[in-house]
Amino acid sequence: MIFEEDINQVIRELKPSGIRKFFDIAATRKNVVSLGVGEPDFITPWHIREAAIYAIEKGRTFYTGNKGLLDLRKGICAYYQRRFHVTYDAEKNVIVTVGGSEAIDLALRTILKEGEEVILPTPAYVAYASIIAMAQGVVKEVEMKEETQFKLTPEALLAAITPKTKAIILNFPGNPTGGIMTHEDYAKIVPILKEHGIYVVTDEIYAELTYEGKHSSIAEFEEIKDQTIVINGFSKAYSMTGYRIGYLLAHEKLINMMLKVHQYTIMCAPTVSQFAAIEAVNNGDEDIQRMFLSFKQRRNYLVKELNRIGLKTHMPEGAFYVFPSIQVCNMSSEEFCNRLLDEENLALVPGNAFGDAGEGYVRISYAYSLEQLKTAIGKLEHFLGNHITK
Repeated sequence: MIFEEDINQVIRELKPSGIRKFFDIAATRKNVVSLGVGEPDFITPWHIREAAIYAIEKGRTFYTGNKGLLDLRKGICAYYQRRFHVTYDAEKNVIVTVGGSEAIDLALRTILKEGEEVILPTPAYVAYASIIAMAQGVVKEVEMKEETQFKLTPEALLAAITPKTKAIILNFPGNPTGGIMTHEDYAKIVPILKEHGIYVVTDEIYAELTYEGKHSSIAEFEEIKDQTIVINGFSKAYSMTGYRIGYLLAHEKLINMMLKVHQYTIMCAPTVSQFAAIEAVNNGDEDIQRMFLSFKQRRNYLVKELNRIGLKTHMPEGAFYVFPSIQVCNMSSEEFCNRLLDEENLALVPGNAFGDAGEGYVRISYAYSLEQLKTAIGKLEHFLGNHITK
């Protein structure tokens, strides 16, 4: 018999994902329109799939080196130089991981000691807080606000720093808000991070979905590059979620330490997926642009329609989510989503799944077809007609 007290206390106390918990309920119902999962609706481009097929046909299915195929690491470094003007060495500064999720776990488990604090700007992707806890760290939430376009301000950062602060997680463009940080925004916080010696874990998985201007990486700032760990991957930019390929870019000493964890837990990322990723990173810029234009069109449609039907919505500058306020309905985020599911068969994610700062909002993904978005707007408009507080 298994007793609860036999289980690691940290694991016992983890809350289930606020996204998955809700959509497990939705999955039991028929004819539900779901705008909840952050997964592009595009099929992986054929030339990338073909590279995976060719690797299988040629029997390229054995382990790779722990860091990943050198050709892939070279491609990743060339990509970061080409797209974002940040330079890394393929031999020294890269580990190919099982998606961005493993990369986050590797980074935090490597740098954190028990009880050290990690500043987490919220609303934030649901996995961060739990991974911090599993690494025996302590979450220090910093609320980002709609009136500042969900950016991290230097004032908020300074107020969160304590003698126990070890690291900060940055996710721009951000899930769930779509907020971004420009080079000028980063320039305001970089001196603070440098002065306090804070490690920066920057999750840039949505980098290619920056709609106004170009993505800026905090790794561009040489003065804190050594204390910065860049996380990215192939899931969002190339619609390769199921391939599970991500990567870390960091100082050689950090890479060597993180590689120890990777060696003993994963060995290496899936070999066939690595060959597919080589094709993507070297020849996929046109695919990125094609999907980018489609997402931007969907974003513009959705924001316009949400504001028209009465849900106040700021214009997200990145990722593929909108984060409208639901305060006009006088309901909690969870109540709003539960009633919307019951009454309209429409599934969204309650904002409080992303931390207390998300209460009063819902997350809507537009990684779905324009037809599905139009159907969802119709359902939302009908629902609001019955529930908006006059």
